[in-house]
Amino acid sequence: MMKYDVVVVGAGPIGSMVAKYAAKNGADTLLIEEHQEIGAPVACAGIISTRALDECEIGLGRWINREVKGAFIYSPDGNSIAVGGNETKAYVIERKTFDQELVRRALKMGVDILLKTRAVGLKNRVLEVISHGEHLKIEADIVIGADGVKSQVARWAALGNVKKVLGGVQIEGLYELRDPEFVEVFTGSVAPGFFAWTIPIEDGIARIGLCANAKPFHHFRTMLESHSIISKRYHGSYLDFVVGGIPLGPPERTTADGVMLVGDAAGQVKPTSGGGIYTGVLCAKIAGEVAAKAIKEGDTSAKRLAEYERRWRSVIGRELKIGMKIHESLGKLSDSDFNGVIGALDDPGVLGIISQYGDMDYPSAVVKELILAKPGLLRLSGVLAKALR
Repeated sequence: MMKYDVVVVGAGPIGSMVAKYAAKNGADTLLIEEHQEIGAPVACAGIISTRALDECEIGLGRWINREVKGAFIYSPDGNSIAVGGNETKAYVIERKTFDQELVRRALKMGVDILLKTRAVGLKNRVLEVISHGEHLKIEADIVIGADGVKSQVARWAALGNVKKVLGGVQIEGLYELRDPEFVEVFTGSVAPGFFAWTIPIEDGIARIGLCANAKPFHHFRTMLESHSIISKRYHGSYLDFVVGGIPLGPPERTTADGVMLVGDAAGQVKPTSGGGIYTGVLCAKIAGEVAAKAIKEGDTSAKRLAEYERRWRSVIGRELKIGMKIHESLGKLSDSDFNGVIGALDDPGVLGIISQYGDMDYPSAVVKELILAKPGLLRLSGVLAKALR
């Protein structure tokens, strides 16, 4: 039987970061991945903030497809506002290359890895896996679940579920870009409960996708066939097809005896955008550090690991709660409501505030500033202002 201090299940960006930080702090660490190749299949829109890239500690490289300087936000009636535009706000990344680089950094820190290795059970700190068709048992002081929205580790540890899961669909195909440095966001019934998007990859190529509360395939097909803007700019055929889920709202607990959850498995995802790399990496660093310290102390009980729970919630917990309230509020708006809100935002003063304070990672900042500067503005939605109380 193999023996490790820490075993991390899932070698996505969050899993590789938590493994790196566990090893960095002295833990003998194994990273396992059920697929035979890092970064495949892709299940992400592939856009991250400049701050998120900094947190990933890899900088600019071949994993960057394009810089993003702003966004066009469309109302259901086809009108739009432009936000940002003066400086780089985010990067479009090639997720396969990006993920592989993060794992490479973890390996250099001393992490071991097993590919094509699927976790199938966890009992009494023994993780059962099927690795290249062979059934193995791995003894671990701590198992960290970075195994995504349908986390098996969470289920085995009886840690409960995230509050909500959105369904998403995305393709990469031929598309007439309005501006190669801007993403597009489409609100309203095109994607009930969330939004649709286009993300520029290269000239004439974009990622086109949406997330919705229900029936994402139906809404996606309808969007490509009949949306007043997207259907005219999309020229058929695609290079890639991705489906996935976005988990919103952390479970009540993310730690148990010898178990921790991180990233999508812990619902550490921004409810306003669906992005999880920045928030997940912040939490992964804390998890790796706490796991290594707990092992050195010889105490991997739920009580000891609760340090991770306290620390990650103190860092991003309030932002996730506010984001969830904003998400739920926006989900109640009709197309007419969105037309009114975006029409009201189409004001030089308001757009100036959004450009100055808008932040992919901390959306509550711009909402606060808008309420202070234009107290009547957000009343158009009826409920957004309540999210900050």
